[in-house]
This record gives sequence, structure tokens and C-alpha cells, in this order.
Amino acid sequence: MSYLWQEFNIKTFVAETLVFRDGEYCEELSEYENIDFDKTSNSISVNKTPKIPVHIIYIGDVSGDINFDININAPDVKMVLDIRTVNKLPTFLNISVKNSGINSVFDCQIVDKNQNNLKINIKAQHLVENTSIFAKTRVAAYKNTVTDLQGLAKIEKNAINANSDISFSVMADKDAKIIMKPTQYINAVPENAKHSSALYKPDENQVTYLRESGLGTIEVKQVLEEAFLE
Repeated sequence: MSYLWQEFNIKTFVAETLVFRDGEYCEELSEYENIDFDKTSNSISVNKTPKIPVHIIYIGDVSGDINFDININAPDVKMVLDIRTVNKLPTFLNISVKNSGINSVFDCQIVDKNQNNLKINIKAQHLVENTSIFAKTRVAAYKNTVTDLQGLAKIEKNAINANSDISFSVMADKDAKIIMKPTQYINAVPENAKHSSALYKPDENQVTYLRESGLGTIEVKQVLEEAFLE
């Protein structure tokens, strides 16, 4: 799947895979044995431990409602969710993760270029001890757009030594509207529990350097945006 790297900078590796492009499931690029996948609802469950990681890839132009319901029920699972999208129409991305697999790790990376209205809602539940859920979102928000990022992580009573991190970062046009709300509910002593939100603004020294290198205003903006998203 080298084209994923060339076109979308998605790093592929040896894994059981589920691949979606422009909102459509790509059966010819997907290969898995230990994943229970419902194509109608995008419900994904791992009920026995695979020998290799699980890699879910979602790329391309998107719009409308996008839902992922993810359940990790087996121990020692490593699951990576890569989302790299552009939305030119209103888009709602809803991700629900339940991790009840001891020593299992869910690592989600979301990168989006928002050219309209974008809402992302992430719900993460640690249900047993030694579970990890990481969800990091980066958005480039263009002029007159709305970006609404909501995240809730729950560390339940029995989920001691959990590792949890929900973070949002946005590079926004001055006329973009931004809402960010990462939240943690902690009912057991975690290993780590983090949440953060940040607005990125290019440093004047960076802008000056790029202009002195011969780049025009539009090119400088493009270079800074790509550097932020990557």
C-alpha cells in the first residue's frame, strides 16, 4: 500500500487492515482474520488477540455522518486508527472506543483540512486495568469554517493504571470559529491521564525565514499548514 504513503503520508506496516477511501470500504485493500467487522454500521470488534497489530485507515474526501464503534475485548491488542481527510461539506465524525483488553492499546491519529463545518466527537472508555487509549486530532480550519472538537475519556472504577490522552490542536484562519472541549472522568488511579487543546499560530521568525527564502504569501501559508499537519 505504498500509494497511501505517497498520497496521504499514511505509514503502513505489517498488520491486519481495514481500509476506507472517500467514505467507502475498500475490500481489495483490507486483510484481516481476527476482526469482527459490520460493514453497515462500521462496528469493529477484536475478540481474540491477533499476532500482529490492527491498522484501520480512513482517507480522502468525506462528508455527512461518519461513525466508528470500536470494541477491544481481547488482551494484548495493538490497534491504530489513522484518519486523514478533507471535508468540503458539513461532516460529523463520531468515534466510540471501549477497551476491556488488559494491556491493549488503541492509538488514534486524526488529521483534517476543514473547508466547511466539522464536528468530531470522541468517546473513550477504559473498562479494565492496564488499558491505553490515545486520541490526537489536528485540524487546519479555513476561512468562515466551524470546527467543533469534543472528547470524553472515562477511566472506570476497575481501570487502574490506565493510560489516557485526548488532545486537540487547530491551525485556524482568523475568521474561523473554533470550539474545543477535551474531558476526563477518572474513577480509578491511572498511570497517566491527559487532555489538552491548543490553537497554533505560526511564529514570525518562521514566516520571515520562508519569505526570505523566496516564497510568496500563499506558498508560505501552504508550507506552514503542511508542517503543522505533519
